Amino acid sequence: MFAGAGGLGIGLHRAGFHPVNVIEWDAYCCDTILRNKLRKVRAVKGWNVTQGDVREVDFRQYEDAVELVSGGPPCQPFSLGGKHRAHDDRRDMFPQAIRAVREARPKAFVFENVKGLTRASFRNYYEYIRLQMEHPEISQRVDEDWSDHLARLEQHHMSGSRDGLNYRVVRHLVNAADYGVPQRRERVFFVGFREDLGVRWSFPTPTHSQSALLLDQEIGIYWDRHNIPKRERVETKRASRHVREGAVKLQAWQTVRDALFDLPDPEHHPELSGDFPDHRFQPGARSYAGHTGSPLDEPAKTLKAGVHGVPGGENMLLRADGSVRYFSVRESARLQTFPDDYRFQGSWSETMRQLGNAVPVALAEFVGNDVARYLREVA
Repeated sequence: MFAGAGGLGIGLHRAGFHPVNVIEWDAYCCDTILRNKLRKVRAVKGWNVTQGDVREVDFRQYEDAVELVSGGPPCQPFSLGGKHRAHDDRRDMFPQAIRAVREARPKAFVFENVKGLTRASFRNYYEYIRLQMEHPEISQRVDEDWSDHLARLEQHHMSGSRDGLNYRVVRHLVNAADYGVPQRRERVFFVGFREDLGVRWSFPTPTHSQSALLLDQEIGIYWDRHNIPKRERVETKRASRHVREGAVKLQAWQTVRDALFDLPDPEHHPELSGDFPDHRFQPGARSYAGHTGSPLDEPAKTLKAGVHGVPGGENMLLRADGSVRYFSVRESARLQTFPDDYRFQGSWSETMRQLGNAVPVALAEFVGNDVARYLREVA
């Protein structure tokens, strides 16, 4: 559900799940997936894509027949860059995600959303979403206000009744950089397992850390790997003994340089950029307060879609000399860990919207692998 350009779906597919239906209403996103399917790109070549309003889909056709329901319900109601209307926003699609769970009764589900959902002003609605996921059959009545429905859900939850369909739900705020994505991207995951399966799941621990990156840079491993002369190396703070001891247990955060190391600069070497799809220079980047671009030797700032086009700083590269330029589409796809043979349809701003809304493929695969491992154990 809410497949977007396919990031979550591709990651889960790599983890071993095979989609029976991929649902998305946006024409550009569907065009992106379908064009890649026609090109027989491995990531999506077997997908069945449905373009349309998810509210019109009858999920009872999948009852007890699918392992997993997944999706990223539209995040504008909760986004830090949106209008913050939450339950008063018609774009809030969490009710449809919960309806899909109620009707399909999957063994598990994975939903993703923006960090803004965890803000204090949304605390009650955040809890409301969780309780609906835990007890999807306690559905909202016609003309029932969401707060009254929340009170009824709380009463049911506190009663201890486990009749009907129930899920054990884990909510977790993650930074994608902690799982090997070359981008600081904080997102909320809701992962649930059907209660009758008896699964006790917890979100997998991080595999990467900033401390490990700082240590690699301090002792020179990072710079040597990229053949950077000493005079061009960026000075970083020295790692403390505590940091040194912790860093050896995890891999280093991936940086913008790690992700883009083999791509030519599309501004300075356009003659070489044609060898890489969607790798063209986009003029007009400028730096201003709060929009200073992503340094080359750190994970990128969060790529954003923008309500009125691409926001300046988050989607720019900050060079060592202080100059900035926009990331190309291919560079942005690398930062979101899409495969290099995956191409995007639409104008530059439309394509960047797709990428800014996507789930990093590598993060989705990591979560999917762990969910799949537990499902195999109860098969």
